[in-house]
Amino acid sequence: MTSCPTNKPPRRSMDYLPVSASNETAEVADRNKQLKTSSGPIHQKPNWEGQQNCFEPPRGNFGGGIPVSGSEFVPHPLAGNGTSEPQQWNNLSFGNNNINSDDQHPHAPISSGCNNNSNNSSEKESSKGDGGNNDSDNKKKTSKDYYFDSYSHHGIHEEMLKDEVRTRTYQLAILNNAHLFEDKVVLDVGCGTGILSMFAAQAGARHVYAVDCSSIIQQATQIVEKNGFGDKITLIKGKMEEIQLPVEKVDIIISEWMGYFLLYESMLDTVLFARDKFLVENGIIFPDKAVMYLCGIEDAPIKEERIDFWDNVYGFDMSCIKEIALSEPVVDIVDSKNVCTEAVPILKLDLLTCTTKDLAFSSDFAITAKRNDYVHGLVAYFECAFTQVHKPLGWSTSPFSKYTHWKQTTFYLRDTVVICKDEQICGNISCRPNDKNPRDLDIQIKVQFAGIHSKLETTLDYRLR
Repeated sequence: MTSCPTNKPPRRSMDYLPVSASNETAEVADRNKQLKTSSGPIHQKPNWEGQQNCFEPPRGNFGGGIPVSGSEFVPHPLAGNGTSEPQQWNNLSFGNNNINSDDQHPHAPISSGCNNNSNNSSEKESSKGDGGNNDSDNKKKTSKDYYFDSYSHHGIHEEMLKDEVRTRTYQLAILNNAHLFEDKVVLDVGCGTGILSMFAAQAGARHVYAVDCSSIIQQATQIVEKNGFGDKITLIKGKMEEIQLPVEKVDIIISEWMGYFLLYESMLDTVLFARDKFLVENGIIFPDKAVMYLCGIEDAPIKEERIDFWDNVYGFDMSCIKEIALSEPVVDIVDSKNVCTEAVPILKLDLLTCTTKDLAFSSDFAITAKRNDYVHGLVAYFECAFTQVHKPLGWSTSPFSKYTHWKQTTFYLRDTVVICKDEQICGNISCRPNDKNPRDLDIQIKVQFAGIHSKLETTLDYRLR
């Protein structure tokens, strides 16, 4: 763990670029007014000095913004106003990756790789689902098989389809860039009900190969036929690592691979496998960027309800269960009013160049308090972006953005931190797949704090399962 860096002044607020008078509606003007007067976390600027022609990546504002006319878009650092419209932006910098609309084709591959600290990796089977109900099969099933089974039920697909931020952003990214899909061969990794495949077919793809390992693909086949795409979409049941496509290469890969804490369930491994085996040189991945952030929250009532509850249960000491509860991150909605520190990036992924080794990471962090408060836990959220398109867009799972089914992931601390404005909590967060079940994540957080009113130095181990 590195020593705590010196305090830096917070990044100044940046307003949305004005919409031209001919295009600005009363609704747009009202939304922009709300955004300029909203409150939210101030995000620390990463160390990108010396890079040319790049903006800082937006944090916590996808899904809270609105499409804006014009050739450029300046991201607002405060998360948005609760609308489900995807956020549009360009000239993005992720670590050493630089997309400059002036000198690089919008869907050219990015030259440099992921810029996160990696320390471990694991070979895993990925792709969603596998059916099978007879007793002999059940006796042979592993935890991976039960993962596949979970995606056979319609309920999980209903939740994802009703996630308007998620589904609408994919729809707009695909349909608004039909020029990229026209007469192209597309691979949908983990197709589920086939919604992304049908978007691609609508956009003019020559053919779409939709792969899924769960029995939901039976319903997907019916859905595709019923909606008139039977000649455009071929559905294949199996694990991506084991099937053979009817074609040698594809032009575009689309996938909704994100899990809780971005990496839970390890489906990104499968997307990277498909990229290396099937994607043409200079091919496109939808989406192609992801960033994860960490911030601190005051959350006394929920911590007491979920964690401290075990100290006294109807007069009985059940604190042994408290340790178990403390070790399991809580995936739930975080009230944005409880966020009391800035948010800082802890992981940056470029899907065009990163490897499975990059998915096991270790990252130092230093989060600065925005006010005098108490910190009961650390919260992780992520953002994803489509940057190989004509006008880049993306979404956020920030507490300040509209609800998504990914929610946020909270790591409660054993001890409460009494923090004053501008004091910093320093530490390190590391993550790797669990040895017994690679779809679970082992996460370790080291915390170091020396404030006016409290001090803390501790190491906490969590398992997301």
